[in-house]
Amino acid sequence: MILVIADDLLFRSKISTAAKALGVVVGAATTPDAAVQRARDDKPTLVLLDLDGQRPAPFEVLRRFAADDELRGLETLGFVSHVHADLVRQARELGIGTVLARSAFVAQLPSILTPHATAPPP
Repeated sequence: MILVIADDLLFRSKISTAAKALGVVVGAATTPDAAVQRARDDKPTLVLLDLDGQRPAPFEVLRRFAADDELRGLETLGFVSHVHADLVRQARELGIGTVLARSAFVAQLPSILTPHATAPPP
């Protein structure tokens, strides 16, 4: 299961469509509290964060994950506009695993999701 922290409906739709085609289960959270609780309950194999998003505050989610022994080791991947170098730096300081430009994220989405499939694609 992957957990998506994003408020951009276009990207959420792209992720959901690609995940469904690959047999990847997707969950979402709309607040930092919900993200932490969902991560604890569902134990995602990957957390995708829209670093350009305002809700559910992706940097607050990263801070909370970093401060939590149970969640600190989760695999995290953020996507961001290539012009926001400050957001990339901030995410890396908070311990994010990987950061990709939005265009690279979309291009690589199937290969990003494939290792997290729980069943063969239909």
